[in-house]
Amino acid sequence: MKNFTLFVVTAIVCWHSTRLSAEEPQVLGPFGIGSCHVNNRSAQDNERWMPQMEAIGLKFNRSAHTGWGAVEPEQGKWQWQPLDEQLAYLAKHHFETGGMLIGNPKWNKLDAPGNLPVKNLAGWSAYVTAIVQHAKGQIKCWEVWNEPPNFTGREQTPADYAKIVIAAYDAAKAAEPECRIGLAAKSAHMNYLEQVIKAGAKDHFDYITLHPYEVLDGIADNAGTEAVFMQIVPTLRRMLMAQNAAKAQVPVFFTELGCDVKKGADTQAHALLKAYTMGIAQGVSCIHWFEGRDGDSGPLGLLDDKGTPRLAYTAMAQMIQHLGQHPVYLGWVMLNEKHYGFVFQGSKSTVLITWAYRGAVESVSFGQTVAVVDPVKGGMNRAESCDLTSSPVLVLDVPAELLKQAKLNLTKPLTWGGDFSQKKTVSLTMGEHAEEKGLHSRSGAAVAAAVVGYGGSARAGNVPGGNLFIVDPGFLSYNSVPIEISVVVRRNPANDNAGFKLVYESTTGFKTAGGWYTVPDNKEWHTVRWQVKDPQFVNYWGYNFSLVSDGEKYNKYFIQSVTVTKQAE
Repeated sequence: MKNFTLFVVTAIVCWHSTRLSAEEPQVLGPFGIGSCHVNNRSAQDNERWMPQMEAIGLKFNRSAHTGWGAVEPEQGKWQWQPLDEQLAYLAKHHFETGGMLIGNPKWNKLDAPGNLPVKNLAGWSAYVTAIVQHAKGQIKCWEVWNEPPNFTGREQTPADYAKIVIAAYDAAKAAEPECRIGLAAKSAHMNYLEQVIKAGAKDHFDYITLHPYEVLDGIADNAGTEAVFMQIVPTLRRMLMAQNAAKAQVPVFFTELGCDVKKGADTQAHALLKAYTMGIAQGVSCIHWFEGRDGDSGPLGLLDDKGTPRLAYTAMAQMIQHLGQHPVYLGWVMLNEKHYGFVFQGSKSTVLITWAYRGAVESVSFGQTVAVVDPVKGGMNRAESCDLTSSPVLVLDVPAELLKQAKLNLTKPLTWGGDFSQKKTVSLTMGEHAEEKGLHSRSGAAVAAAVVGYGGSARAGNVPGGNLFIVDPGFLSYNSVPIEISVVVRRNPANDNAGFKLVYESTTGFKTAGGWYTVPDNKEWHTVRWQVKDPQFVNYWGYNFSLVSDGEKYNKYFIQSVTVTKQAE
């Protein structure tokens, strides 16, 4: 971990150079949009929602309908008209679009349906060659597959994905040397990407795509996990530096990111604002919000299934209006020593975007009269102070002192209750007087309201998110060093049978440490310890380890404290 701070500083200072330059045929900005299948099969599908995206200044579409089966429905017979019409439509509405190299057509009998086409790499390469040549000058960025290991065969491995990446890269570059090939993974699954690179994909990509829905869920739920979200790109670059240093500064795209409106239309809008704010701040080249209009993937759209705009649509419009297509990140501040604020050079002024940490309402003063924009409702007022809530606000023409503070913090990692980069131990104490020292529960805002027992010294193990734990990224992130995890537990007052197993992020993905632990009784507190030799904490599901009870039957226990200690290597 000794190089962690230096690495973060380097990553933040260098991120701007990883964007596609102004000299490139396709110049991306951070504000992108994506779509489900049924709203993106053709120009006619796009017509149902693209004009409303254009109206608020969106310019970057994730992908046209470029799947293998769509353009080669029969072996050797190419069908280009629907794609050509769609590309013409997108261009007419001033959208740049990417493409996705994906699919296993029905006529390919060598590979089972739903599998990566590793047994027919010749056919796969022919498809890549044909479509890249055909779309030359219209599509420059091609991501390989959609969020692997999703949508691959049950038994297929990172090595299988590496094979189709290598074949795609070689074929695409031969057809169009200037095109870009994207290496992909589900969520923020850096462990999987690392395995793919080790399996042969090294140097066979020009950018990386992630879909960190689960990390954003912590932000939407006001869990206080802003520092975790802000570490997605730095952690990825740390992995690349270790496994493929020549590609350590490639652009990073979030080609899908969204929030289910079932959480609330206002919560969806808040999540969008925070996702773009912190995505831009950590150097994400483009974020393609999923999605433009509700379709076959649930209620996630800026528009509902009738085309009616949601609050998130207004929020997106306000961000683009005030930040412009190419905002410049200037740094971060802490308001009232608690609430995160991110400062940008916007289209016409400097802009501070801020919200209440964990959703607690608190008044903040700016020291002078400023323009405060409510991006969800679209209103603006002038005041010297405002009440921060979970709903972000935009402060225009940032006061000089705050701007100065932000610039001083530009190269510093976001703090989360302190600097834990040099600590040997982090801990979390539960109950009414919960204390987080570099270790946090995913329950976030539920901490204070959690059911407590034994005199308020513990929290019930069945509190939502209360069994999911996150270490401070400065303490441990990506580097695999031996640790000990200890938990102090006790059965509930009814003495119900209770137990769990420890599941943690390892170098090979989530893994169980040891076996099942049964809590002995409720007469006293019991300490259980695990020696973990291969942790690799990257938060790809938004947490690092959990206590899993296999259902509600055995989660009837109370937690007093959790501690993580680094061991000698």
